[in-house]
Amino acid sequence: MENKRVIIDPITRIEGHLRIEVEVDENNVIQKAYSSSTLWRGLETIVKNRDPRDAGFLMQRICGVCTFSHYRAGIEAVEDALGIIPPLNAKLTRSLMNQSLFMHDHVVHFYHLHGLDWVDVVSALDANEAKASKEAFKYSDYPIATGENDLKKVKHRVQEFVQRGQLGPFANAYWGHKTYRFSAEQNLILLSHYLKALEIQRDLAKLMAMFGGKQPHPQSLTVGGVTCIMDLMDPSRMGEYLTLFKKGAEFVNEAYQADVLMAASVFKDEPSVTQPAGVMNFMAHEEMQLNESEFLFNSGFIMDGDLSKVFDINEDLITEEATHSWYENNEPLHPYEGKTNPKYTGLRDMDTIGAHGEKVHSKVVDEKGKYSWIKSPRYDGKAMEVGPLACILIAYAKGNTKIVPLVDEFLAKTSLPKSALFTALGRTAARMIQAKAIAKYGLEAFYTLIENLKVDQDTYTSYKIDKDKEYRGRFIGDVPRGMLSHWIRIKNGVVENYQAVVPSTWNAGPIDSKGQMGPYEASLIGLKVADISQPLEIIRIIHSFDPCIACAVHVMDKKGNDLGTYKVDPIYGSSC
Repeated sequence: MENKRVIIDPITRIEGHLRIEVEVDENNVIQKAYSSSTLWRGLETIVKNRDPRDAGFLMQRICGVCTFSHYRAGIEAVEDALGIIPPLNAKLTRSLMNQSLFMHDHVVHFYHLHGLDWVDVVSALDANEAKASKEAFKYSDYPIATGENDLKKVKHRVQEFVQRGQLGPFANAYWGHKTYRFSAEQNLILLSHYLKALEIQRDLAKLMAMFGGKQPHPQSLTVGGVTCIMDLMDPSRMGEYLTLFKKGAEFVNEAYQADVLMAASVFKDEPSVTQPAGVMNFMAHEEMQLNESEFLFNSGFIMDGDLSKVFDINEDLITEEATHSWYENNEPLHPYEGKTNPKYTGLRDMDTIGAHGEKVHSKVVDEKGKYSWIKSPRYDGKAMEVGPLACILIAYAKGNTKIVPLVDEFLAKTSLPKSALFTALGRTAARMIQAKAIAKYGLEAFYTLIENLKVDQDTYTSYKIDKDKEYRGRFIGDVPRGMLSHWIRIKNGVVENYQAVVPSTWNAGPIDSKGQMGPYEASLIGLKVADISQPLEIIRIIHSFDPCIACAVHVMDKKGNDLGTYKVDPIYGSSC
């Protein structure tokens, strides 16, 4: 029997535009998978021939979600190129801003982006509030927003939406899907936390704005340091940071952790949650400075899921290729030599399965040619998964004394083996463990900063750019979605070349010249889809990576003009 082609375009509840195509056999088991970004945007070219000190401010516009990550990367890539070492106060201030970003991103991802892959909102309306309130104590000693009266209010609020037919953010979901596993009461708990998280994420965003000046595009970082010394020297400002941080930490510990533990206990037999990762190579970089010399997370990579061996990263072995990406230069190039010259070849005709299970004529990816605006990054020629799971696995394998107990606690409370980490569930749990680690240890950076400010108020290192010299430098770190690197070459006092190799490029890239799939594509192979007209399982796995496709593809003319515009018909996929 001929395989059926299923298209999900676009994947919603992500940043940017991602298209997933799969081929399923007669049993609805995925045999082939293709990850394609159909959005082309960005800033790697716009920074060329500009003052390198502008790089951070421009690069943060890559995305409206992880702005601080790209802002800091652009700033620190220039610092690395010029040999600038910012003062400790500047480093720790950046770390505090980074902590607020991580906690904010992870809370928002689990509840507002990934949450509806786990939670059947309509089912929550059948819940017994008293029973649900008792259920919450199984996973937390001090549950949040789960009192009987709290849950009654939540239920009433959502019922009104349903009765009016105005589900808002809960519309267009696969309610009643057979792979939902929570009871009505558990769904109600998570629904309550969904609404509570809207408040918490606002407070966590304030933490960024406190030192950044505003959010989502902070303005306080500059090449050489930070500009927010007045805030750092204001006791009331620092006290406000501490108060809001502790509020966010409480939610992470008593709601976020509890809900992931509950999900693990209920979904541990669901294949779309427990299917092993397709790419078993993981890479992460040192991140989250706590004091003058210590970082919370470690650098390294592991191969084939082997936690007994962690290897050091050789930056010279990082490349990007475009064999199946819509660019001219196919060969694997190191980011310092990276090229981004477009070559759009379009889609091909094929019959696929429509939203109601019927056969429809569509435009599909040309899997033998080019089919994505995302390149294929490789390390020593190998595909690698990056992200919170990679970060936690590397720290765990290295025996990190702050991370190992948190991982062991999760495994003990869920009665899961270590192999469960290498799954969509593990990916989701790792994001929570990252947030919990920051909630538990992040304030060390805060108190170190307070003590240092008593004897040293420096926040800036002066420097000079010699127009007769050539410079090159990079930033490498781990951001909420994984390992990020920015690479810059400076000549005649301006930017000569700039490349950003971002987490979602590592994960969402297409097959390479050797036929190796990236993590998105590989993670779907062998997955059985219960109903191909409602492919919730596919969406659940892809969301577990927290895709940020706006970051993964980015090209503009230096004057801000379009280099090319491609309008994609949402039904037939035709372009012009």
